[in-house]
Amino acid sequence: MPPTSHAPAKTAAAKAMSPGLIVLLLSLLLGLQPVTTDLYLPALPALTEGFGASMAQAQLTLTALLLSFGLSQLVWGPLSDRFGRRPVLLWGMVAYVAASVGSALAASMDLLIVWRTVQGAAMGAGVMAARAVVRDLYQPVDAARAMSKGLSGLGVIACASAPLGGLLSDLFGWRATLLGVAVFGAATLALIALRFEETVPPANRRALHPASLAKTWGLILRHPTFLAFSALSAASYGGLFTFLATSSFVFIKVLGLSKTRYGLLMFSMSLSYIVGTFICRRLLLSLGVRRTVALAGVLTITGGTLMAVLAMVGSTSAWYGPWAIVGPFYLFMLGHGAHQPCGQSGAIGPFPQAAGTASALNGFLMMVAAFAMGGWLGAHMDGTVFPMVYGIWFWSVLITLSAWTLVQRHGHTPRH
Repeated sequence: MPPTSHAPAKTAAAKAMSPGLIVLLLSLLLGLQPVTTDLYLPALPALTEGFGASMAQAQLTLTALLLSFGLSQLVWGPLSDRFGRRPVLLWGMVAYVAASVGSALAASMDLLIVWRTVQGAAMGAGVMAARAVVRDLYQPVDAARAMSKGLSGLGVIACASAPLGGLLSDLFGWRATLLGVAVFGAATLALIALRFEETVPPANRRALHPASLAKTWGLILRHPTFLAFSALSAASYGGLFTFLATSSFVFIKVLGLSKTRYGLLMFSMSLSYIVGTFICRRLLLSLGVRRTVALAGVLTITGGTLMAVLAMVGSTSAWYGPWAIVGPFYLFMLGHGAHQPCGQSGAIGPFPQAAGTASALNGFLMMVAAFAMGGWLGAHMDGTVFPMVYGIWFWSVLITLSAWTLVQRHGHTPRH
């Protein structure tokens, strides 16, 4: 099927949905991820103590969610290529809201982990579809900028999530943070039901045929451009996940911050990410994708290395404090603001006929990186800052190598 076969659907959707509505929908769908993870992070230590659970079980509430999130996209992606984005979004968001309510009412840590697993699987529908919609509506040369706008909205949502989670936890207890996730999901579901128009016709009737699906997966996974940009986005998300999975314990338990101050710190991190997405859009216009991510790699490796060096030199000294982690991580997040929109849109760009499947595989690889890191952190969290800072340093090196080598060699952006 030639790329122009998608033109009628693109035109109809573009007429039915204004550019502002498209950005809002992308922001809410992509924002499911930070809401689901960041909103409850300030309450994670209290949640763990409330259930009398171990730190490893607490980490599992995040890593199990992310594993199911990654795996589910392998199902949601082909389904959306076969039946369209709208039905997948509606069913996925209904399940997300139900799982969010179940999480808030869970009577034990084991039940919470089960509900969080279901929640992650449902979340996969929203995030996968958002990335696919970008490819449905925009040519690859514009997709990175469109994705950057959606991820700027994600950053705004992430800015609000941690401070709001800290406030809800302080005022009403940790269950209120999980109810807040359900409210966000219900609002997103309502907007999709009322305003979202289908962006791709369900014309690929062989999308779910086992032989056809295997052939499509093989084509995508062998494509050097997909591999280059997926390496970049997976490594970049691995670094962010390392921070998210460890930050509440490091800043609250090790460095002594209150939950409210921790929430404000997370707000500032998200703000630096938003700045990074704005810088990314300006650089894309003048430098293009490959030179933009190469420049962002300088920020990434500088931030990761500086964080590790400060910890090695002074983690037990009186002068060492939250700033020694926060300052370098600002640099990392500025780079992240370029690596994620370029990586996610670049990986899907070569596959206009299978954008859902390509989006699913890209998302799956990101979650594999996060789950592997979560397992390592669960076994190595030792009451110090070192698992966090060494983990972020590790991912910083991989990000920079991907940006400076693989993307420079294979990161060609198709024009259709």
